[in-house]
Amino acid sequence: MLEELLFQIELGLPQIVLGLVNGAFYALLSLGLAVIFGMLNVINFAHGAQFMMGAFVAWMLLNWVGIGYWPALVLSPLIVGAFGVLIEKTMISRLYKLDHLYGLLLTFGLALIIEGIFRNQFGSSGLPYAPPEALGGPPVDLGFMFLPKYRLWVVVAALGMSLATWLVIEKTRLGAYLRAATENAALVQAFGVNVPRMVTLTYAAGVGLAAFAGVLAAPIYSVNPQMGSSLIIVVFAVVVIGGMGSILGSVVTGFGLGLVEGLTKVFYPEASSTVIFVIMAIVLLARPAGLFGRA
Repeated sequence: MLEELLFQIELGLPQIVLGLVNGAFYALLSLGLAVIFGMLNVINFAHGAQFMMGAFVAWMLLNWVGIGYWPALVLSPLIVGAFGVLIEKTMISRLYKLDHLYGLLLTFGLALIIEGIFRNQFGSSGLPYAPPEALGGPPVDLGFMFLPKYRLWVVVAALGMSLATWLVIEKTRLGAYLRAATENAALVQAFGVNVPRMVTLTYAAGVGLAAFAGVLAAPIYSVNPQMGSSLIIVVFAVVVIGGMGSILGSVVTGFGLGLVEGLTKVFYPEASSTVIFVIMAIVLLARPAGLFGRA
């Protein structure tokens, strides 16, 4: 029995590692959602569409302008973040004093519009996006499997970006202003801080995180209009489990649930697509604020 279990684990280790790669995308996307909800109190259902836009902007930069992967990793979040500024200024800023449902409905509608525009322009079939040459070549030998260099880079980049975001929000003066503005915006503005501009840039930063994840995903998944909608429901479950608005919770839960999903594919593959939602239901029953959230 023990030998059979060890053999099953050895065969399943590749799935666990791939689960960590999926967890990297869960962490980055839920991090962007947590930043927006924690600082703006808006449930951004357009996050999946903005993730998709990041991948498409990288594809356009490569195929229309000749700009490769590494510059696109910076330019795509900036371009999609600028689009986020436009959305926040013209639409979302009008909803801050209203119920969460209004923001949810608005961003859900935006997601459908954005996805429809890209589907009409590019079709539903995926567009290829090759990884950079530096991350090509032979895969890395982990002993129990060969892992493509690009997938290893995705995990490292997601960890680095998550850590940088947490440091900015928790350990810098800007982060202190952001956290204070969520509690008492009028008081922060009395100290000379331009709170509306800070809120706009915060939304742009959350959107930029989604676009950054989209660029990372482009060489792994085909670039297509549905790539965000297939992930966003799972990512919302991750955010709820970690705690709405919790930066640390989003990162830890994202990577953790990616590993859980990988383990489930090894021991009970039939439940791999539902295990995250089962965990969400259990967490909501036991701790409604989430694992890292505050009541």
